Amino acid sequence: MAKQDTVDKVCGIVKKQLAVAEDTVVSGETKFADLGADSLDTVEIVMGLEEAFSITVDESSAQEIRTVEDAASLIDKLVTDKDS
Repeated sequence: MAKQDTVDKVCGIVKKQLAVAEDTVVSGETKFADLGADSLDTVEIVMGLEEAFSITVDESSAQEIRTVEDAASLIDKLVTDKDS
């Protein structure tokens, strides 16, 4: 399970990238598709995450991301790997 602060940061990035209403609830379980995201939106989300966390997400990993939790878990792993 991803760190809560990572999940919170991903939620903020997803809301910004998808321009969802401010009162829209986005949590770890939120699926990007449920917010109206298509594959191009997902690519843009991943690019935003790469920039925000100073990481690089390979294409196969990016294709596995469906939810905020998926993204946050991957980010935590990549950040840990990068720092070790």
